[in-house]
Amino acid sequence: MSESIRDFTDLIIWKKAVAVGKEVYRLTKRFPADEKFGLTAQVRRAAISVSSNIAEGHARRGKSYPHFLDIARGSMAEVESQLLFAVELSYLRPPDIQECRSMAGEVHRMAAALIQKLQKD
Repeated sequence: MSESIRDFTDLIIWKKAVAVGKEVYRLTKRFPADEKFGLTAQVRRAAISVSSNIAEGHARRGKSYPHFLDIARGSMAEVESQLLFAVELSYLRPPDIQECRSMAGEVHRMAAALIQKLQKD
């Protein structure tokens, strides 16, 4: 890890994961009110889980860091799946989620690269 990284808030991957989470919150505001405790809550929890697991893994460091990054990757896939489900339910349109999916893909790739780097060290 670089000297300039004091804590998880300095990590680009964490910042990008937070950006995905904010986008998920923006998108889910469009969901019907009766989804408040259903899909809305589920996709928001998954989105929050991504940045949370990146932060927790960074704080723990050691051999568990790649494990937490892998959990974050799984949560990111869950977010994408749930957004696609929202499209299937006509809560959103495919263009609505395009940017979020692009950002999610970037976080997913960054996590995979970081896992690979950590496992070599």
